[in-house]
Amino acid sequence: MSSRPQVYLTRKECFSACHRLHSPFLSEEANRQVYGKCNNPNGHGHNYTVEVTVRGPVDSKTGMVMNITDLKEYMEQAIMKKLDHLNLDKDVPYFKNLASTTENVAIFIWDSLKLIMDKPELLYEIKIYETDKNSVIYRGEKHTVGHHHHHHEAVKQSRVTHSSENSSNLSSDSDG
Repeated sequence: MSSRPQVYLTRKECFSACHRLHSPFLSEEANRQVYGKCNNPNGHGHNYTVEVTVRGPVDSKTGMVMNITDLKEYMEQAIMKKLDHLNLDKDVPYFKNLASTTENVAIFIWDSLKLIMDKPELLYEIKIYETDKNSVIYRGEKHTVGHHHHHHEAVKQSRVTHSSENSSNLSSDSDG
């Protein structure tokens, strides 16, 4: 059995969108505490940078993991047409009852790409830069824990600390 080199191919796109960080599972006060200025009722915007990475063997005939033209079209359908210049909370049904955090945007993009790709098994990673200092990576992994609630609380707490550290160091109001 012959083995072929496995290569990672990444394409980058930028999109602009606005959102309000607000969870239907938290009280108004808890939302203000967790999300701070990013809970502003009128929302705020980001210029997101998304990197989509596929991974697979190099085809012996074409010399490619995937045709970059195909990857570009998948990203156009799953990212640009669904998210660019939209209000994530009001224009994207996925976020109707889900906080539009960058983590959840990464999962949304992953799921959207998986549905339209000819070879969804090639999808390896979604990396989103919310700002030049903050990024999120999703690789389709699932996390199951008996004490899921405690884990969620710890993650939420670390995000609050992380956000407040950054917001005090930045003059920009779009760090949330």
